[in-house]
Amino acid sequence: MSAFNDIGGTTPPHLPHLPEDWTRCLAVVAHPDDIEYGTASAVARWTAQGKQVGYLLATRGEAGIDGIHPDRAAPLREAEERAGAREVGVSDVEFLGHRDGVVAYGTELRRDIVRAIRRFRPDVMVSGAYTIRMIGGLVNQADHRAVGLAALDAARDAGNRWIFPELADEGLEPWPGVRFVAFAGPERPTHGVDVTGEPLERGIASLTAHAEYTKGLGAEAGNFEPRPFLTWIARSSGPALGVEAAVLFDVHQLAPEGPPPWV
Repeated sequence: MSAFNDIGGTTPPHLPHLPEDWTRCLAVVAHPDDIEYGTASAVARWTAQGKQVGYLLATRGEAGIDGIHPDRAAPLREAEERAGAREVGVSDVEFLGHRDGVVAYGTELRRDIVRAIRRFRPDVMVSGAYTIRMIGGLVNQADHRAVGLAALDAARDAGNRWIFPELADEGLEPWPGVRFVAFAGPERPTHGVDVTGEPLERGIASLTAHAEYTKGLGAEAGNFEPRPFLTWIARSSGPALGVEAAVLFDVHQLAPEGPPPWV
């Protein structure tokens, strides 16, 4: 029985591990640094296994540093994102150029994500939680909600040739191959990834690459430091998976796995 079907059966002592029988993953998020708050540690594990991971960011994060004008912040944050991606073995990083802070859910955003999916052809996707509340009961930010939901819808849109048929004129054929979309930072996780050891260390290095951004968080964030924060959240999540350190996800299955449960 698959890990997905286990969720609907007898409650296991720990959450199941996220399936890793795939080769290509596309991470779709709103801002530079979104992936680095935990997911990058899972990415480090996957790239070490030889999997290919690409990053797709809706914005360049230009509104993210209060003391730096967006015109200066955008290229700075883009550079930090590329540097952070390299720390976990990712070289494919794309920015869609939507305006930071006012990303709108809708057909334009969905089309942009579908275009990237059809080009990259991932087996799985990861994104950030699109719910109003996320891990710890925190209220989720508007851009995160818009991009997460658009990513989920685009994962299905990508396989339908009659949705955004204009993409065929760009040579982008439908891609129905996304098996599941996993959302990081959920209020109610369903699966987890063991990031004990080297994956967590590389994830810390990835967030550390966002030096100007984290410096800009200032005293209100308690003079934020990546290592203690990521170590704390990974070790707090570990017991749910029965390991020392973990990243937890809410997984939405798209492609069927085996017979339906009523057979």
